Amino acid sequence: MSKPTAKVVATAQLSVERTTDLDDHDIAELCEATDAAIIEGGGFGWVEPQGRAALERHFRGVMLVPERELFIARLDGMVVGSAQLVRPHRNNEAQAFAAQLTHAYIAPYGRGHGLARLLIQKVEERAAALGHRVLNLDVRETQATAIALFQTLGYIRWGVHPAYARVRGQTVAGEYYYKLIEPGRGRRTGPMVPGTP
Repeated sequence: MSKPTAKVVATAQLSVERTTDLDDHDIAELCEATDAAIIEGGGFGWVEPQGRAALERHFRGVMLVPERELFIARLDGMVVGSAQLVRPHRNNEAQAFAAQLTHAYIAPYGRGHGLARLLIQKVEERAAALGHRVLNLDVRETQATAIALFQTLGYIRWGVHPAYARVRGQTVAGEYYYKLIEPGRGRRTGPMVPGTP
């Protein structure tokens, strides 16, 4: 009689990192993931896939802008998505407490492991560490999975723009969200919205 064998379940390795430099291998994976997300309708502003040359210029440009930070998501070491944290310009003191989460996506082949949630949480942590108290974002109404995730993570919808985007000849509405975040390192700055902690 043979002994039963133990079933080995492989656990996907998830990681998110803020980056200021990408080697050729990582930029190739990032461009592929971006085009895959665009083809699947995952937003990012583009409607048609852009190809490696255009996307490489885009991402290399993002890393040169002082107010933008690029986060990349990896599944088992492979780049499968990204997000950007956009801080207000230095001359916008009145809104220095808020930042923007933008261009967040995971390629279709990287989904289902919790990586999108981890990506957003890492952006939130960085925003809080920089002293921001509010994180804003906007998303096409057609991106139901992303909207459900944002709502699960505590983002509050405050408005709808009925003519937010044009996709394949159709006008698509957009939804606007915000989330109050705690400042980093135990700093308290008082309530951001009257009646909230």
